[in-house]
Amino acid sequence: MKIKTKLRLGFTFLFVIFLFLGGIAVWFIRELSQASSQILKDNYKTLQYMQVMIKDLGDEAKPLSANTQKIFEQTLQQQEHNITEPGEGVATKQLRKEFDRMQAGEESGQIILGHKRSIRSAIFAIMELNNKAIIKKNDIARKTAHDATLFVALMATFSFLIVFSFIINFPGYVANPIRELSAGIQEISNKNYQRRIHIDSNDEFGDLAEAYNRMAAKLEEYENSNLAKIQFEKLRIETIVQNLNDAVIGFDESGRVLFANPTALRLMNLTENEVTGKYAPDIALQNDLFKQLLQENKQTTAIKIFDDGKESYFSREMYRITVPANNSNTEEKAVVKTVKDIGSVILLKNITRFHELDEAKTNFMATISHELKTPIAAIKMSLKLLADKRVGDLNEEQDYLMRNMQEDSDRLLKITSELLELTQVETGKIQLKFQQTSPQAIIDYAFNTVRFLALQKNIRIDMQVDDGLPKVNADVEKTAWVLVNFLSNAIRYSAEHSSIELKATVKQKMVEISVRDFGKGIEDKYLERIFDRYFQVPTDLKEKGGTGLGLAISKDFIEAQNGKIWVESAIGEGSKFYCALPFIHDI
Repeated sequence: MKIKTKLRLGFTFLFVIFLFLGGIAVWFIRELSQASSQILKDNYKTLQYMQVMIKDLGDEAKPLSANTQKIFEQTLQQQEHNITEPGEGVATKQLRKEFDRMQAGEESGQIILGHKRSIRSAIFAIMELNNKAIIKKNDIARKTAHDATLFVALMATFSFLIVFSFIINFPGYVANPIRELSAGIQEISNKNYQRRIHIDSNDEFGDLAEAYNRMAAKLEEYENSNLAKIQFEKLRIETIVQNLNDAVIGFDESGRVLFANPTALRLMNLTENEVTGKYAPDIALQNDLFKQLLQENKQTTAIKIFDDGKESYFSREMYRITVPANNSNTEEKAVVKTVKDIGSVILLKNITRFHELDEAKTNFMATISHELKTPIAAIKMSLKLLADKRVGDLNEEQDYLMRNMQEDSDRLLKITSELLELTQVETGKIQLKFQQTSPQAIIDYAFNTVRFLALQKNIRIDMQVDDGLPKVNADVEKTAWVLVNFLSNAIRYSAEHSSIELKATVKQKMVEISVRDFGKGIEDKYLERIFDRYFQVPTDLKEKGGTGLGLAISKDFIEAQNGKIWVESAIGEGSKFYCALPFIHDI
């Protein structure tokens, strides 16, 4: 049995124990909660009803007033729907009978007083039944609590003994084989290749001991290896490289090509004689693809190459090949370990299939997002009609549910819109409608969009826009979308009755617009990732969050307009988001 399996079984057993312990505890707590709640639910209300009736009944030998009769009747009806104890129904029926007799006709004071005594006797009988039930259920709850405490304590003790035993025995199970392996490795470092390790177990330690023994045997053979074996190994490696489906090109430390497999030669449209042994920069002068492979040391985008009758995509990876080199100092008898560069390898991986899948994913997202907008719009229209008082008034619960549905539909519509914008960004088809416009118009557009959202939280938006701002050549809707995203986030992370600052000024030949909130702020470790796709700063807000796409899309929109976007924030001081666009110079 493998170590991983043993560990999984052991931890699974512990998990089952703790899960069982937690389940029993939860069950007992639930039983205790139910027993306690039944006292209030079934009996406490009945006692309240009886107190109201006794108070309304009075001691006078005269009929009850019309208002008192109405209250008494309502209370009696509530009691008739809250019969929970044996015998309570009979007493309640007797109470109803006496009350009805007292209400029927006009009778003398003595008869009315007799009816009241009978009613009071029935009330006291009902109260006695419920008081006894409360005492009984309280005893049940106390017994349940005692049983729960005892059982949980026993299970906790049992679990502690198992875990303690595990802690005592497990380290030795792992440490002893490791100690023996360490001793064997030390012997190998001293070139004692005859040392063997014997671990009698059918797990990874046994496999590791066997691997160590094989390694020691191979090292012993290596000591006596000859040139033929070395050449055979070299041939085997060359065969593997030649048969790889990925393109591989090897270079020596001086930049000359050592080898290029058939796949690489086919992609570059070169022969082996034109490449092997040649200086790489010389080949790059005659071959554009080879030149691209040498220059782009940090290639991040896929390389498009026409291969196999279609456009294919490849990722470029470069690996430096190093070997240990020892520099001996004979005077001080010290050895300084260094690393020697003996060449490099360029690997071209065919990622056409992944590129096609990514494109299919983007198209799917665009189609689904587009198709979802129509039913979402229909839902929003229906909700708007429901909110209209002319259709009919809603009760408090219905109004609450409708507001939740409106919030969820707004959030869903925002997500679909962001997905549509994301598909434009991913496909590189951001459709910008540039026009000369005033920054004030963009700011007003965004302000009017979020004004109602700010009013809901009683948040004031202070606008500080410099007079005479120069015009910018920008897409009004997409730039306003960025500001709306800034303002929406600021409103979300701001407390009620707070304020938000929206500033616009000219700095370094650009119109700079900023939105500042005075919320919790963002930790420094999250600032570098704030504009990454799907990244969301961890927060303790109870309200629903977004998709993590808003700021990423905003960054693409602004940079597509030759602008800049950044953020400044500190814990306890709030956050300030900036975007800047170049303004149009007067001719």
